[in-house]
Amino acid sequence: MLYEREALEYHKFPRPGKIEVVPLKRCLTQSDLSLAYTPGVAVPCLKIQKDPNLSFDYTSRGNLVGVITNGTAVLGLGNIGPLAGKPVMEGKAVLFKRFANIDVFDIEINTKDPDEFIRIVKSLEPTFGGINLEDISAPDCFYIEEQLIRQMSIPVFHDDQHGTAIISAAALLNAARLTDRKMEDLRVVINGAGAAALASARLYLEIGVQKENVIFADSKGVIYKGRTEGMNPYKQEWAVDTPMRTLAEAVRGADVLVGLSVKGAFTPGLLSAMKERPIIFALANPDSEIDYDEAKAARPDAIVATGRSDYPNQVNNVLGFPYIFRGALDVRARAINTQMKVAAVRALAELARENVSDSVIRAYGDCAFQFGPEYIIPKPLDSRVLLKVTPAVAQAAVQSGAARVELPSQVHYMQSLEALLGPERETLRKLITRAQRDPKHIVLPEGNDPVVLRAAHQVVEENIAQVLLLGNPREIRTLAGELHIPLDGIEIMDHTTSELNKEFAPKLFQMRARKGWSMEETRRQLQNRYIFGAMMVHEGLVDGQVHGITRSYPEAIRPVLQVIQRRAGVRKVCGGYLMCLRGRILLFADATVNIHPDAEDLAEIALQAAEMAEFLDIRPRVAMLSFSNFGSTRHPDARKVERAVEIVRKIKPDLVIDGEMQADTAVSEEILTRQFPFNRLGGPANVLIFSDLAAGNVAFKLLERLGGAKAVGPLLMGISKPFNVLQRGTDMENVVNVIAITVAQAQSGQKVCNLS
Repeated sequence: MLYEREALEYHKFPRPGKIEVVPLKRCLTQSDLSLAYTPGVAVPCLKIQKDPNLSFDYTSRGNLVGVITNGTAVLGLGNIGPLAGKPVMEGKAVLFKRFANIDVFDIEINTKDPDEFIRIVKSLEPTFGGINLEDISAPDCFYIEEQLIRQMSIPVFHDDQHGTAIISAAALLNAARLTDRKMEDLRVVINGAGAAALASARLYLEIGVQKENVIFADSKGVIYKGRTEGMNPYKQEWAVDTPMRTLAEAVRGADVLVGLSVKGAFTPGLLSAMKERPIIFALANPDSEIDYDEAKAARPDAIVATGRSDYPNQVNNVLGFPYIFRGALDVRARAINTQMKVAAVRALAELARENVSDSVIRAYGDCAFQFGPEYIIPKPLDSRVLLKVTPAVAQAAVQSGAARVELPSQVHYMQSLEALLGPERETLRKLITRAQRDPKHIVLPEGNDPVVLRAAHQVVEENIAQVLLLGNPREIRTLAGELHIPLDGIEIMDHTTSELNKEFAPKLFQMRARKGWSMEETRRQLQNRYIFGAMMVHEGLVDGQVHGITRSYPEAIRPVLQVIQRRAGVRKVCGGYLMCLRGRILLFADATVNIHPDAEDLAEIALQAAEMAEFLDIRPRVAMLSFSNFGSTRHPDARKVERAVEIVRKIKPDLVIDGEMQADTAVSEEILTRQFPFNRLGGPANVLIFSDLAAGNVAFKLLERLGGAKAVGPLLMGISKPFNVLQRGTDMENVVNVIAITVAQAQSGQKVCNLS
């Protein structure tokens, strides 16, 4: 099975697991070591001893959540134990970090005794700023959470209960609004009486639903007063005085039917008994109580939500817990109380009623979302959830007295939240969503390479590009079978036997006849998949090409230059890398092509790199790098860089550029401001132009390998068609990113930068 193999490989390679611990502070020198550990560490220790609240100032506790389970109710897998549940806890850690930049230690406790579990978790309070309980069976989960909330002074949140409750309550608010219903008038039937169902009912009361209008049913039927079978104190709280005994009886005339039970619990006949314009939440996972399409076929007038991502109105817990904990941690909350949960509900409901941003529309395949029956809850990849829910939760914590500290000003807090989204995620997501708007036809000559094959599958799955693989079809299909990669939607062409060779040969011969190629040599060269692919781009049969994963860069770029012309006005092609660091994105050029550029070459590289930055939605501040700072060393190599700056300023006076300068000067606002206040950058540079290929290539590789930067590219500049040549041995994620950039280039074309 493809899914099973991919899942196992994802969790095993390149290192087992999904999380790691990364130090925040430098520890390179003896001085660093003495501050990080003994004797310097004693200073904050003694401060915290006197005032425990200072632990939030001097340790990572304030941004650290414990995701804790005993493995008794893991997803839909049941009681598989704490060790088997560890991949899920690591997955939860990934989501915390991905969506709210919250660090996590996952802890799996080997006990089914709720009191022992409580003792262990309570003893961990000094470690964490909050506790996320996960995958604990009912009714123990209720007792465990209740006791931990009473006994601990940090937020304790059982996401299986409250996450579903919060997201479904927001959906319910909007569904009622769309059907012109008042919350207090809703007749609600809830099928299932586990953790999520009971917590949802409680939260529905907080947003206006009346308790007397709520009826529960479970596998034994309606929960009514006097029933003894399958009851516990938590179900007893919702027992009603009614003659109804079955779900079918309870649902007659109901406004709302919420399923938190099992696949197949709802039937078309059941739905037909509900009121006009019913609200149906079939939230069982992974398979709903009734399929979305089946529910809509039975009740076309219904608003339907499920837990699935492949249908409208997905009730997904990831819309809740990262942002709720982010807000709670930011004000050092003692608990996540009802007011904070209701604030999250209302913020999510309000966000769904706002105009959806273009970035969200592009992220979901260019589907136009608008508040209505098929869009009652925000999408999980909507980055605005962080900016909407988190401040609402934090403010509710302050107003309700749960917070230890006040919020900073609204402006500053929103800026800090926006910074969490990160330039890397924002930039790469923009590129992918831009590509998804109008996927172009991209040829991948290395169709028999496993990394390229996997990347092709992903870009087709995500609607980033239409893909044509070159190579032996039987070889490619065999490899795909071995890797369990479906080839649906992927074209394959054997370039060696294609009839296009007859059409391409005279045209290519005309291009290369005065460059040493005979007709015989031309036909031979067309057997080269890179040349053949380049001819397809040249003739407009495809929109762009990406290759190079199996060749050295000079070998890979040569076929492109033999077929495709440079852009008008461009003397030399150049290459660059987008370097994504924590909190900063830089464009490095030239790091791939020109070994010893002269001043005119450097000027052209700078202009093309600035264009590329603008194409990537980066406002360029260009630094021309050298070993000299603004004339400090009078050497021909430094003078060359200075001359390049002069050339650029004559061609494009409005471009923000300066140099020559050393690399640390270019990226340090302190050095620029303190030592060189006359600089024209106005802040740290984001486009770095290296004085020769050696410097650029060394810098990007060291920053990638030792500095933790993510390198996207290389990106080819100065060519007249959308081509990008990969670094040999690059990973699949980079191939996907480069394909997305190539599609975006094909969509928009390239500007021309003349040096005349």
